[in-house]
Amino acid sequence: MAAVREQIEALASELTTSERKIASVLLADYPFSGLQNIQQLAERTRVSAPSITRFINKIGCNGYLEFQRLLIGELKERHQSPVTLKLTESPTTPGRFLSDYAARIANQVHEMANNITQRQFDDVCDLVADPSRNIFLLGGRVSDSIAAMLTIHLRQIRGRIHHLPSNPEFWPEYILRMRKQDVVILFDFRRYQSSLSQLADIVSNKRQSTIIVITDKWLSPTAAHASHVLTVPTVIGTAWDGQVGAVTLIEAMIVQISEHGWKAARQRIEQWDEVRISPPVGERSYNEA
Repeated sequence: MAAVREQIEALASELTTSERKIASVLLADYPFSGLQNIQQLAERTRVSAPSITRFINKIGCNGYLEFQRLLIGELKERHQSPVTLKLTESPTTPGRFLSDYAARIANQVHEMANNITQRQFDDVCDLVADPSRNIFLLGGRVSDSIAAMLTIHLRQIRGRIHHLPSNPEFWPEYILRMRKQDVVILFDFRRYQSSLSQLADIVSNKRQSTIIVITDKWLSPTAAHASHVLTVPTVIGTAWDGQVGAVTLIEAMIVQISEHGWKAARQRIEQWDEVRISPPVGERSYNEA
């Protein structure tokens, strides 16, 4: 069964006025708002308990208890480690690990392309391509490497690109630079990093910059503060979540953003290469050592 959030969003156009109130409350603090008892939810939504029960049935759950059981299951999945994922991994064909794994990765890429609409993709690329905006990027313990990859390419295409350091002690300097028209891109996948959620909260309330969150289907807590949320698949049936969906997404973004204003991008790349220091042939740079 799809995540409860997905079920609600898929039925958005079919919901009654009362059902839209329920959906709005549930999604505003998902999944925690669904973990209160039905009477408390009725009070918050000002909708009767029987109406909530009908809504729960409409999204495919057999009663409020099953609805909450699914939400609790999603919460547990959010925090699974490689140790717990190992217990449920799908075995590969003996002697064909690489080809089987590549097939899973290919499926992950196709799923990513189906999950994100062209409109969502275009809207995000248009924001990041706008040279008048500062772009700030950061990821979690593992996903910051993806943020760094996007940073490296964007810096060659346009100016005003800032990769925040991992140490939160340095964040205030960057936060104070942020303007309302600027963009903050955050990467966060399950076993989410609480400091990123705190950062998103501060940026949203203090600076009002546009926040773009790239996360998985369970949704990082940072998504609650985002104007744009792009979800990418990570499950590939092994002890380790896959990041190819996210990497493919940002590679597509890099291409589209560069083509958005290729004349300016080309000029910057040429100027960048003129001043870039390259090691002599046969030597490695410090970063490559």
